[in-house]
Amino acid sequence: MQQDRLWEAVDGEWMDCLRKEPVEKLLQIPSGVVQDHWPASLKEYVLTLRSLCLPRDQADIQEAFPGVTVAPLNNVITQGMNTKKKHEIEVLAAVIGSVARRVGADTVVDVGSGQGYLAQVLSFEHELSVIAIDASSHHGSITDARAQRIEKYYAAKLCKSRLQDKCFSRPKTVTCQVLSTAMLKDVSSSLVQVDDFEKSTIIREQADGNSLEGTHGSRTPSSLKANDKSSLVLAGLHACGDLSVTMLRTFMECDEVKAVISIGCCYNLLSEDDIIEADNLCGFPVSKGAKSASIKMGKNARDLACQSSDRWRALGDAAGLHNFELHAFRASFQMVLFQYYPEIISRNPTIGRQGKAMRRQHNRRILESHADLADSAESFSQKNCSTWAKNRLLHEPYSYPESSNEESHAVDRYSMFVKFCKSGLDRLELNNSQDIEYFRVWKETEEFSELVGPYWTLRAALGPVLETLLLLDRLLYLQEQSNVLSQAVMVPLFDPVLSPRNVALIARKV
Repeated sequence: MQQDRLWEAVDGEWMDCLRKEPVEKLLQIPSGVVQDHWPASLKEYVLTLRSLCLPRDQADIQEAFPGVTVAPLNNVITQGMNTKKKHEIEVLAAVIGSVARRVGADTVVDVGSGQGYLAQVLSFEHELSVIAIDASSHHGSITDARAQRIEKYYAAKLCKSRLQDKCFSRPKTVTCQVLSTAMLKDVSSSLVQVDDFEKSTIIREQADGNSLEGTHGSRTPSSLKANDKSSLVLAGLHACGDLSVTMLRTFMECDEVKAVISIGCCYNLLSEDDIIEADNLCGFPVSKGAKSASIKMGKNARDLACQSSDRWRALGDAAGLHNFELHAFRASFQMVLFQYYPEIISRNPTIGRQGKAMRRQHNRRILESHADLADSAESFSQKNCSTWAKNRLLHEPYSYPESSNEESHAVDRYSMFVKFCKSGLDRLELNNSQDIEYFRVWKETEEFSELVGPYWTLRAALGPVLETLLLLDRLLYLQEQSNVLSQAVMVPLFDPVLSPRNVALIARKV
């Protein structure tokens, strides 16, 4: 950002206006909120972007799927799930169960199953036959062990209730790196209920040469029997990159697959620009319409498509300030790379979330070392302290009204910047033996830090539009396939603050 001076591409009047805005107002920009005193062109930009986005407010599930009831899950089957995952699984499992019943499917194939949370809820709570496919054998082992523990609970519950019409079985796991539509199609065509399903046989290819890791010479497990009469539903909760698109192609090309429920994620990992390796088609664009329009996005735009306007709006002032500060650190770190490691720049270096973790740790240390700060603020407020001062003491440990504390804050920011840089260099496996003048780089870049908030919020406002483009490309692809009669809809299933990637693409063959 800084060596390219990207903010100079933004209307100067916009930047002059926004650099004076409080954090609260900046955080609302990606959600399409404007202020009356803004320049007309700025208001038009923000409102136009918002008008081009798909709605993200969580749909009324019963209205969208009549007869579906989203029931809270018990503590046994939700063990290990955080609030976000529990919310997603409760809603999605209920919807998948409804779709599977509607199309008369025998089996649900959970693509990119991870640790098996969704697969296990579908198996034990919704009594569906489930195959969990994941590229990680470690995840397969976790899924297996977790399912065994859960099965004991449900077996005891079933025995106690003496309900003859109830049945369940553990999900079967397959370790398979799905690299192509052909591979998923072949595997899906082979996945049917096994005769000894009651024995809950776990199917997993071992790392002895039998793993399904390529499109040529791959082998299907011998215990998976082909059956042309089987009916399958493909489901993927945040299947990364091209995997979501591969599911859609498989739905169209495989007769056994009667429905697909896909919630995408990690758009930055999508292949693009018509790159074809073996029979692995690119992940964007997939529709004829988008291809004919020669639409290109590039990595930066795909990264930006992962931004969540709802998350930005829900940050709050203190978290928003910290977020802007991390962006400033990252921009300044880019200058370190540019000046000292220029050969790295062309590789688009990624350092992950080291900065966020470091900031959280630092924040905890501050709160622990100043445990009496809240008490002081409360006492201060009882003496007619202003709301502003109280909030600063309670929630903004990085900013203080007193000049002496401002100097301490400046030193604190610089020390955090140095730690950020060293953490980033370690992540990139770069030798930190060079005599890097961190203070010089920091002073050169610090003056631009006030531009970070305005620039990043204007940029983040593009994120929902770009994600809309990706999702519409996938929907259009399904609608273009005249050889397969299908119905396809897009529904926001989750609370967008809890789960920003909340739009499900659901299609079934008619």
